Amino acid sequence: MPALLLKDLPRFECLLEAARHNPTLDPSAVVAYLHLLRAGDEAFAAADRNFARFELSHGRFGVLMLLWRKDKYGKGCPEIGPEGRTPADLAAAAGVSRATMTGLIDTLERDGMVTRQPDQQDRRMMLVQMTDMGRELMARLLPVHFQTVAEMLSPLDESERQTLVQLLARLSRPRPAESSPVPRTDPTHSLILSVSEKTS
Repeated sequence: MPALLLKDLPRFECLLEAARHNPTLDPSAVVAYLHLLRAGDEAFAAADRNFARFELSHGRFGVLMLLWRKDKYGKGCPEIGPEGRTPADLAAAAGVSRATMTGLIDTLERDGMVTRQPDQQDRRMMLVQMTDMGRELMARLLPVHFQTVAEMLSPLDESERQTLVQLLARLSRPRPAESSPVPRTDPTHSLILSVSEKTS
């Protein structure tokens, strides 16, 4: 879910005054953080409007995007594993629990977008496959989605976009005190998947 978006961000002078009473408050960090939240909310809302038109959630779109990439690029899509379409592979690639992935696959299977098929190499394993209906949906959705992404980033030129990616990558790195990377369940993960596909 998107964060609560402030209509007006606090003035820097107000943050400086607040910092006098809160030693841990870093005014420039707060300003950057609030702008980051606002941009993330706007990205989430724009994607949400597109997905709603196709009766999809962000999570369901993320699963379809992973399967679409695997279908299109095969072994060139290593984040789902060498063979890759087991629920465990998909959960690891999406950064969600296996239970969460099972729920997403269940609803997509119910709606005819994916099927579960036994793995020919290991009958105990199930592979998730995108159906023709799922591919047709993605063929209609992706041009709309990519256009939204392009419009959202249109204020930045190519050099500025590269700088933005580098800065966000630095922010996304695990902190020394963290025992494991932050799961990729943030609202912008679907967009990141799409942008990386478009720019790869």
